[in-house]
Amino acid sequence: MTLGDSRTGKLAGNLAAFGRTLRRAGVQLDSARIGLSAQAALEVGLSNRHDLSAALEAVLVSREQDRMVFRELYEAFFRDPNMAHKLLSQMLPSAEGKAEPSKRRPRVREALSPPKIRGPQAKPSAQDQKLDFDAAMTASDVHRLRHADFNAMSASEYRLVERLARDIPLPLPQHASRRLQPGTRGARLHWSGVMRAAVRLGGETLHLPKRQRRQQPLPLLILVDVSGSMERYARLLLAFLHAATHKHPRRAVFAFGTQLTDLSVAFKLADTDAMLSHSNVLIEDFAGGTQLGQALESLRTHHARTLVGRRTMVLVITDGLDTGEPQLLSKELDWLKLHTRRILWLNPLLRFDGYAPLAQGAQALSQAAHGMVAIHNLTKLEDLASSLARLMRQ
Repeated sequence: MTLGDSRTGKLAGNLAAFGRTLRRAGVQLDSARIGLSAQAALEVGLSNRHDLSAALEAVLVSREQDRMVFRELYEAFFRDPNMAHKLLSQMLPSAEGKAEPSKRRPRVREALSPPKIRGPQAKPSAQDQKLDFDAAMTASDVHRLRHADFNAMSASEYRLVERLARDIPLPLPQHASRRLQPGTRGARLHWSGVMRAAVRLGGETLHLPKRQRRQQPLPLLILVDVSGSMERYARLLLAFLHAATHKHPRRAVFAFGTQLTDLSVAFKLADTDAMLSHSNVLIEDFAGGTQLGQALESLRTHHARTLVGRRTMVLVITDGLDTGEPQLLSKELDWLKLHTRRILWLNPLLRFDGYAPLAQGAQALSQAAHGMVAIHNLTKLEDLASSLARLMRQ
């Protein structure tokens, strides 16, 4: 059996079109992988579509968060024989398949939607002719994205919001350290400053400089849930925290799912994209389950020195859907609360009105945390700094 070339066969062109559709959905692909998909199809044959799906998935998908997107697109693309021709001609109607369009993932809906025509062939609408703005999008689009849930965005919107999140500042609460610095107030004299001032004034002492305690940000411990339910939030929040805390002197970052992964080495990289790529290599349990109790036990056993006395501020980013033992989680949360200053739970499920922590893991976390904040859109990320300030005033 042969696939045929571009002059006689159709499957090679269909695989290329399928690869372009995956890229529109945010799956990282290049021409080499698309070429390997043709070889994989030759190896497994075309008699069984499930074997073909498994072979293409093994070649084209390299990230766990892209697997479900690939499977939905595969069902929509190869279910209808005419769908390939529609995609190749870039005349994409609503895809016909098992899943209803409203139930598909935003990335899949965007990939199967008609592309916008750009260039001289595109005819501006009457509204576009009236508007003369030098901006990337209208004010209504910006307002919608600022209040849109990260989990309900398309791939292009998600990439844009991820870039916008990197510019959100996060001033952290400060505390008085043991080190001293010259200042206007203080209990001790700054004798070297006193002598220099006396030399300039011919031996007269008219001003007595003081030494005051230096203000510095609280040590920060970040715990990010990378389970399947936190798939869309984890990457964006890692990018946000990396950009917002890049000048923090004491910062420890860990990812947890079924195990604990130290991301402090990745967070030392200056570029946020490089940090995300390195984090993908380090995290082995992405899109798995959530076992916060075991992760905290590993933190206490192997990384307890990351906690600086009782001054550490802890940010726990999770939806609280823990699958581990509730007794272990409660025990480790009590230990963490005893050795830190404040624990703040950043919970994306607060986007639902009337949310209550009914799960056992969520109940244990709500009892141990000093506060709970929503982080499901850009507006909530902008309010995070004020939430930290209110937490410290309690």
